Amino acid sequence: MAALPIKPLALTLGEPAGIGPDITIAAWLRRRELNLPAFYLLGDEAFVAQRAKALGAGIRIAAVSPDEANAAFAEALPVVATGQSATAEPGKPDASSAPAALASIRQAVTDVREGRAGAVVTNPIAKSVLYRAGFRHPGHTEFLAELAAEDGRVPQPVMMLWSPRLAVVPVTIHLSLREALSQLSSELIVSTVRIVATELTSRFGIARPRIAVSGLNPHAGEDGSLGHEEQTVIAPALKVLRNDGIEARGPLPADTMFHDAARNLYDCAVCMYHDQALIPIKTVAFDDAVNVTLGLPFIRTSPDHGTAFDIAGTSKANPSSLIAAIQLAGRMAATQI
Repeated sequence: MAALPIKPLALTLGEPAGIGPDITIAAWLRRRELNLPAFYLLGDEAFVAQRAKALGAGIRIAAVSPDEANAAFAEALPVVATGQSATAEPGKPDASSAPAALASIRQAVTDVREGRAGAVVTNPIAKSVLYRAGFRHPGHTEFLAELAAEDGRVPQPVMMLWSPRLAVVPVTIHLSLREALSQLSSELIVSTVRIVATELTSRFGIARPRIAVSGLNPHAGEDGSLGHEEQTVIAPALKVLRNDGIEARGPLPADTMFHDAARNLYDCAVCMYHDQALIPIKTVAFDDAVNVTLGLPFIRTSPDHGTAFDIAGTSKANPSSLIAAIQLAGRMAATQI
């Protein structure tokens, strides 16, 4: 494995009333045991100190700039101010939640794009809270794509869920099933798989990625008897991809793609809609799956779970997925140096 990146990772606060602060503190407490790459939390020092006290975590917190985070990391949790303070109590989001969460995301992207951080690691947000404050994006992924826009051009974000046992990508993301089917096209499949293939090589170090592409219908359509999308939408896309030199197999029946022997045959499974991809990985790797956004001009990872308001502030939150996200972000950042 390549050396860890010199620049620290920028961790967002996430929903202040959720478990983001809890699992960040828990991850920092395990920094030596797991040899974690240095990171800093973008938020409010007083808020983080209050949450640490509620958790009974006797930690030092250092208010730093990103450039000072590496030096502080060994002895204190580095916190970089965003200019937005939060007052939300665990499990009880209030009017301070949305501005603090959004400021943290914006600053993390700015820091990594301006060279102060090696990658962005986002803690979970509560979209319902953000929507009440005027947030207009379907989710984190789409918001990050807008922040990555250059000259008015918004990149295509591709959501990968990664674990050591399975990596999956849904072609359509945060859409109703009816809308996902209406938006599925050969062009979208081609652009998605091209991004996946490119970044499996550039950021995961896989020289020739093997990509399995699912069908849409039961049994991949049964030669048209259960639907024609495999023949009219997916197969033409695969032809283009193979002409590009990409090793893409399919369309494959989704119900036989994810058993142990099948998973050994590919590096990533590309599926047609959200649940077709996420149900298998959350079954196989619920605690250590990582959300990775491909297609952006920076690295972004995230734990694959929500805000868990019911256990925020109780020390019951499992930091495993955030720790995996930190480790993967460090690995990806080191690969591209």
